[in-house]
Amino acid sequence: MNAYERDQKARKACLKHYRYDCVVCGFNFESRYGEIGKDFIHVHHLNPLFLTDDKYELDPVADLRPVCPNCHAMLHRGERLLSIEELREKLVAAERASRKN
Repeated sequence: MNAYERDQKARKACLKHYRYDCVVCGFNFESRYGEIGKDFIHVHHLNPLFLTDDKYELDPVADLRPVCPNCHAMLHRGERLLSIEELREKLVAAERASRKN
């Protein structure tokens, strides 16, 4: 594990800027679950950590985004990491297809 994976200061700065709504699907744990969901969300690294080196300087606003666990898993599923925009497009397309059926 490297220092970027559990940097609580970076996480706090990301969430202070973006808040606690998933940037892919908009899910908010507190809205759905009440107090138990308050301040819960995953934080996703836009630049995969395995591609960084020891000179990498994490910018919490530019490099991190809040995502719900489901979207976080989908971003990492498959042969390559999906971008947030790619996953959002897939989600919208799936919702459209679902409404047609």
